[in-house]
Amino acid sequence: MRIGEVAAATGVSTRALRYYEEQQLLSSVRSAGGQRHYPAAVVERVRLIQSLYGAGLSSKVIAGILPCVNTGFATPEMMTRLTTERERLDTQLRELSRTRDRLDEIIAATRIAPSG
Repeated sequence: MRIGEVAAATGVSTRALRYYEEQQLLSSVRSAGGQRHYPAAVVERVRLIQSLYGAGLSSKVIAGILPCVNTGFATPEMMTRLTTERERLDTQLRELSRTRDRLDEIIAATRIAPSG
């Protein structure tokens, strides 16, 4: 797949894909004309990267996690990092849930003002 095809398939800009390569989150093979070519599996990898970024992980942490995804193995240090990130996400989820519950209370206790 060329970079434009990956961008279209994932909804990620070509600029972001080039950044992912700079951060060693993705790799491509260059054609004789210098175009980037990716394997089809890159689509799922980009979606994973986006999801991890969305959860607040840095590119450095993501770069450390991706080998675990590829091999199914982790060093003790990486396992500690994975566990720490998961605990951070659990805390965020609890806080978001409390905020949602509070908004539900506000919605239930609030009436719509009459127009006019």
